[in-house]
Amino acid sequence: METMARLAAVGVTAVVLSAVLRKNTPELALLLALAAGLWMLALVGAGLGAVVELMKELAGQAGLSEALLEPVVKTVALSVLTKLTVEICRSAGEGGVAAFVETAGTVLALLAALPLVRAVARLMGELLT
Repeated sequence: METMARLAAVGVTAVVLSAVLRKNTPELALLLALAAGLWMLALVGAGLGAVVELMKELAGQAGLSEALLEPVVKTVALSVLTKLTVEICRSAGEGGVAAFVETAGTVLALLAALPLVRAVARLMGELLT
């Protein structure tokens, strides 16, 4: 709860300051938004490590290889990074760049998921034989 209060305080402060800066210096408003976003991500970074550890623990209990877990983690990370980058591009008024980032992120997520698709296909083949 304390972390969310900090996140909310930084977010609201950044939005207010950004609105003031956007009138005269939109470049500084964008830099402020980036700095606030990076600070917020750093604040929740430790929690992300705990989530990955839990996923590894659950995969171990289910008898799944960590090799199957890795594509899921990579795909989620790519999704989050793509979403953040797209929103920053749109906030800067670069909708065209945002569309390209979105498309590239989708392709990279599909590539990251290929080992998982192969494993599922192999498992289905074993079940059918």
